[in-house]
Amino acid sequence: MVEKCFSYINGINFLYLPVSYFPVICKQDWQVQYSSMMKCALKGSTIHLSSSYKHPNYLTVTERFWTVNPNKDESINLLNRPNYRDRVQYFPDKEQTFVLKLSNVTHEDEGMYCLRILTDVEKQKYLGFPGIDLKVTELRVEIPEEVVEGESSVLVCKTTCNLSDKTNFTWYKNSKSLSESIDSYQLLLQSVSSDDSGNYSCAVRDQKHLLSPAVTLSVRYPPKNVSVSISPSGEIVEGDSVTLSCSSDSNPPALNFRWFKENQSSAVGSGQSFIISSFNSSHSGSYYCEAQNKHGSQRSASVSVTSAGINMILKALSKLCWLQNLQKQPIQMTYRELEMKTRFSTPLSSTTETPETRLRRPDVSMETLLLPGETHSFI
Repeated sequence: MVEKCFSYINGINFLYLPVSYFPVICKQDWQVQYSSMMKCALKGSTIHLSSSYKHPNYLTVTERFWTVNPNKDESINLLNRPNYRDRVQYFPDKEQTFVLKLSNVTHEDEGMYCLRILTDVEKQKYLGFPGIDLKVTELRVEIPEEVVEGESSVLVCKTTCNLSDKTNFTWYKNSKSLSESIDSYQLLLQSVSSDDSGNYSCAVRDQKHLLSPAVTLSVRYPPKNVSVSISPSGEIVEGDSVTLSCSSDSNPPALNFRWFKENQSSAVGSGQSFIISSFNSSHSGSYYCEAQNKHGSQRSASVSVTSAGINMILKALSKLCWLQNLQKQPIQMTYRELEMKTRFSTPLSSTTETPETRLRRPDVSMETLLLPGETHSFI
């Protein structure tokens, strides 16, 4: 049987004569092998593309270089391309391997990378085609459209091409690394709570500087920490306008509010604020609010809303008794004036008769002394 060999010259395979005519020339053909035919790289990373080759032993290799997207007429050395020049290094060795190191990979670098070999015979050169198909990807975190407190949720570190099966990932929350035991491209959050809300990002473990953009996880939950505040915050005088405000912590914010007065079965108001325009004794009592969003509702603790009580009256009487002793004449004052005196006065202890003993007199009572709308004499 006649042995034959082939050579690849200017893109065409040529058949050589039988070995009997050239016993030394044809011992092996051209051959180029790559470490893989597909490479997925992270934008900004540094990659290595490896090749090994064989050539007819009657030829001497004079030059080797990598080229991208070659054609029959042109194969430009990457070192001669302006957009590659400062990012490319070649690493040859004695075992006929030739490695390309490409730094700071960009999307513009995508394409097919091939090894080109030149020899001492001008027309005998070889192109290892097809080569390595390079794809460039960025990381991005994908989260569910809605995450509700108490449910489980999965966050995924996504790419547009497949990285190595052995790729390990690192997860970050608010720029802080999560447990090193988490190395999957998926992050499982079990029984989610509002504490899990935050900004999440991911990275390949050996390239932690190439983080994905952060994505905000906003956990949805019903109202909690519902509370009521009262304005004005001090003592309430009859006729004053009183505003009760309801606040809560919820996501999304509570939009529905109802107001209740204890011992009444139905709501007395709605809205985040409940206003009593002219307060009187019938409004006194304990109030609470209920905040609601689409995930649930919660009621606040009750707050007591009352007008000035006995302490307020005692303060006023103490002041009035002292004034009466100075003036040696009756003091006339309406209930409203008494209340205003109480609000802006401080009781004095230098009295000849205490309010308590005065109130014990059989001819004096709170009902007869303090009738709203009337003028009273204190003697």
